[in-house]
Amino acid sequence: MNTRTLATVSLFTTLAASALFAGDWPQWQGPNRDGISAETALLKLWPTDGPKLVWTTRALGGGYSTPSVAGGRIYGMSYRGEDEVVWALDASSGKEVWVCRTGGKPSGVEKKIGYNDGSRSSPTVDGDALYVVGTGGDVSCVGTADGKLRWHKNLASDFGGRMMSGWGFSESPLVDGAKLICTPGGAQGTLLALDKKTGAKLWQTAEVTDAAAYASVVVAELFGKRQYIQFTGASVFGVDAANGKLLWRAPRPGKTAVIPTPIVFDNHVFVTSGYGIGCNLFKISMAGGKFTATEVYANTDMKNHHGGVVRVGNHLYGINDPRFLTCMDFKTGKVVWENESVGKGSVTFADGHLYVRSEGGKGGGGAVALVEATPTGYKETGRFQQPNRSNKNSWPHPVIANGRLYLRDQDVLLCYDVKDKKQR
Repeated sequence: MNTRTLATVSLFTTLAASALFAGDWPQWQGPNRDGISAETALLKLWPTDGPKLVWTTRALGGGYSTPSVAGGRIYGMSYRGEDEVVWALDASSGKEVWVCRTGGKPSGVEKKIGYNDGSRSSPTVDGDALYVVGTGGDVSCVGTADGKLRWHKNLASDFGGRMMSGWGFSESPLVDGAKLICTPGGAQGTLLALDKKTGAKLWQTAEVTDAAAYASVVVAELFGKRQYIQFTGASVFGVDAANGKLLWRAPRPGKTAVIPTPIVFDNHVFVTSGYGIGCNLFKISMAGGKFTATEVYANTDMKNHHGGVVRVGNHLYGINDPRFLTCMDFKTGKVVWENESVGKGSVTFADGHLYVRSEGGKGGGGAVALVEATPTGYKETGRFQQPNRSNKNSWPHPVIANGRLYLRDQDVLLCYDVKDKKQR
């Protein structure tokens, strides 16, 4: 193979690793960080034993993190020995393309953290780069084509980061334009903006110094102002995307661990957490150039621990801890229906249906259900038991990308074909 051919192959590989496909899932909770897939023409009814299993990949290393899918590759994080790594797989075969040490070690190598069986963060893919947060607060930028580490920072040692409790840094970083947004927490500022190319600090929120929780930040435009909205164990707040200045803040005490991602819709922000706390809806208003947040409701009918809540139209769907799949009216907080379904677990939406995954370990769970996302009642249209079940809780959320369903379970990743062949 001559030099020109080698260069052409190298360029093609780089482009393939950076170009997004229409059905990709390039970050935590999908393209818009809302747990919603834009995919259509998916199976509405599963066979008795579930959709077709296309491939299974093993020996990924320990991890609770949900994978991301972009440009024909699958990206994830794991513990491998005393290293924390990010890896890339070929989406068509599940074969590993590269693996990269993230720049840090798992927190458990230096200190004990709860459920220290693997990484928590989902990689965020942005063009030819991806970004991850390790359990010890290591923020790393890695090239998608070759898996080479480009830069590395640590939320604790470089930015004074502090967690609300002891399960390690767990958020998935946000890319917005030229900025990478993370949540170190602590006295130097809860939110942090870095230059995504270099890792250089752009700003940190001096007006908000809550300890970091486990939720991932979202971006929204409210009354023409672009802002980052985050949820901690003390409050929910929005800051100016340009400079990190506080725009609004609502006290909202959590307990033990605050995890689910905030939901922003129609100038309202919905938050929920477990340990008996429940949910709250805040209306965001602006008058005289100033923002205010007013509580609309607070109840314990949606105590979501960490399986996530999705908004479909005017309704919310999520697991009310400890086990009931619940449909709730977004604006009023009224429960429309609830069903035990597969018990406690996680929820993702695609093509009119909820993909509901039980978190139960081997012998006590492993079920995955397909449920219509409708306020008219619980309508299950498929269910199967995940094979190759580990003895750990299956906390990674279901991922639907390019006609495939991906289920991560510690060092195993399963790929299912959920495309409706009649509509191909």
